Amino acid sequence: MNWSDLLAAFALYLVLEGIMPFVNPQGMKRFMLTMAQFADQHLRLWGFISMAAGLVLLYVVRS
Repeated sequence: MNWSDLLAAFALYLVLEGIMPFVNPQGMKRFMLTMAQFADQHLRLWGFISMAAGLVLLYVVRS
């Protein structure tokens, strides 16, 4: 892996993160308000699940 791969992945992340606020800003605000009410443990669990799914997907794509 080189720096261009890392920067390409980061650029794709920014594009994907920007889709929802661009397409549906009101829905994104409602989603953020809902997330703010979750307990820290639930947010950590979903963060862990997201990281694990990303690692598995990266492993599958790179092998």
